[in-house]
Amino acid sequence: MRVDGRRVWKVIGLAGAVGVAASGVLAARAERQRRAYTPDEIRDRLHTRFAQASAAADRTVVDLVEVKPTVRQRLSAWRRRFRR
Repeated sequence: MRVDGRRVWKVIGLAGAVGVAASGVLAARAERQRRAYTPDEIRDRLHTRFAQASAAADRTVVDLVEVKPTVRQRLSAWRRRFRR
């Protein structure tokens, strides 16, 4: 079975067109769902998400530990000190 170069490019072009059309359909559907909310609903959702994020940040405790510099960092600091 012989494959013609033009036929391969046609198939690739067709696949690209189908991909563009599919992504357009997905974008249109997402836009329709986004526009279905009223401004008050969006504001309420944002306030709820912010309150949840603030509560999560208040509960998080991070212990800071001193990190010793690596050999490379010590050498570059030593070099900078003696360049001056």
